[in-house]
Amino acid sequence: MAQSAEIQIARAGGEVASAEAEAAKIRDRCRALGIAWHDKAPEVDAQMIALLEPEVAVRVRAVPLKVERGRLLVAMYNPLDITAADEVATLVKMPVTRVGVETAAFAELMRRSYGTTAARIAESLAGSSEASKPETEHNVDAIEAADVHRMAEQPTLINLVNLLILEAIQIRASDIHIEPFENLVKIKYRVDGVLIEQPSPPKHLQAALIGRIKIMAMMNIAERYVPQDGHITLRFEGRKVDLRVSTVPTIYGESVVMRILDKSSLPLDLKSLGMSEAHRATMDRLIDKPHGLILVTGPTGSGKTTTLYAALSQLYDPSLKILTIEDPVEYELAGVNQIPVNPKRGLTFAIGLRAMLRQDPDVILVGEIRDNETVDIAIRSALTGHLILSTLHTNDAISSIGRLTDMGAEPFLVASVLEGLLAQRLGRRLCAMCRKREPLTDDERARLTHDEAESFRDGAWRAVGCEECRNQGYRSRLGFFELLKIGPRLRAGISKGLSVGDLKGLVENDFRTMRQDGMLKACEGSTTIDQVLRATQDVDEVI
Repeated sequence: MAQSAEIQIARAGGEVASAEAEAAKIRDRCRALGIAWHDKAPEVDAQMIALLEPEVAVRVRAVPLKVERGRLLVAMYNPLDITAADEVATLVKMPVTRVGVETAAFAELMRRSYGTTAARIAESLAGSSEASKPETEHNVDAIEAADVHRMAEQPTLINLVNLLILEAIQIRASDIHIEPFENLVKIKYRVDGVLIEQPSPPKHLQAALIGRIKIMAMMNIAERYVPQDGHITLRFEGRKVDLRVSTVPTIYGESVVMRILDKSSLPLDLKSLGMSEAHRATMDRLIDKPHGLILVTGPTGSGKTTTLYAALSQLYDPSLKILTIEDPVEYELAGVNQIPVNPKRGLTFAIGLRAMLRQDPDVILVGEIRDNETVDIAIRSALTGHLILSTLHTNDAISSIGRLTDMGAEPFLVASVLEGLLAQRLGRRLCAMCRKREPLTDDERARLTHDEAESFRDGAWRAVGCEECRNQGYRSRLGFFELLKIGPRLRAGISKGLSVGDLKGLVENDFRTMRQDGMLKACEGSTTIDQVLRATQDVDEVI
């Protein structure tokens, strides 16, 4: 199977040494042989890049730098690879001088030099004429599974798929979308919550492209009419990256979404998530409690699981037994026993949670409270001396109380175990390198309260765009939070079964809504007013 320079399908644990150790050996050997070594990405003569086709450069892991004394200086991932160096010399028709580059710097050099590799490879696969396209171009159902398998194993097609994934990881995308339409196939990357369209590959590559992904994900390549789920594990720059693959049939073929789970890009502390110092102090007190129920609420994709992971990482201590049950396990946490839900084999949240109680746990994370049975077991677990962390789908923090009682929980039991409610949304974080401040627009003033507008008296921060943020104006995301700790008055109101409207009057004075939290971050220049309004428009402005 062909593989790209930066992506290799992970092999069995004992078969390959870590990429870091391998890179260190290459570096030491090169220095011993007198081969130059760079810790940072060297400068490149733009004219030299064209000497190697993108797919060749990626395959041999080499970037032409410049010509010195009649020899081509070539940066290589592994300068000890004589075969690759000879191939480059043959292609460029001149002798080469090899230089080494550190792994991370080489990845940056490759991205800078061949950043549109996937698009270029797609163009080269497009064919020189319409006649070269198969008659079945607009009827992918007519292509036999054996033909799809044969096309999907072509080295250039393999490189195209690998590079689509590579580019997505490099630009910190969370998802890759492949969407089939009548006359084209669209490729989109979701970066910081926004879909960014990429150059489209030729329509006649659709079957082979999707077939290749299904082969990598161990899915049934012959089945095209029912949804399928799969999993890909990749090795990228010395770290493991997981991809959750989902396919669904559409009228023009299968739509594919690959969710990228890159643990190295996961901020596992509450400060990195954008939580204010006051909220972090409250959260610290809540997770330090020996027992009780803490819920994180919000819609799908609002970062609830990431927040819980960050809390667990902060809570972790070798003296504690921590168990999680999730659907699916998105990231592996060191020192934490994680259980994946498997309904096909009879392992549901409720059954798993009941079994976990026999494991003598101190802290339990339940991926989501979905039904009456799960909420009942979670509450009783909290009553018997366990700290339970979980999620719910509600618009704001206070609504979680009503949702628990709707699921059959007795109000007096909810009042006894509930310790804190955290609701959140995600917004895009401004790039600190290019943001600028400008006066409020009339439209913004109309959408802000008087007090909010006063806080922007010196102007509001805007997104601009620069090389650092790939001209997006934003880099990563941050959370807008509202954290409700259950005080004596609120606990008494819950026990009495008061309505959500009445409970809102019992919250403590220091409570801050998601919108208020977001506006403070917009004032600081962490995000924009538009991002706050967009993320919190379905939540009441004040309580």
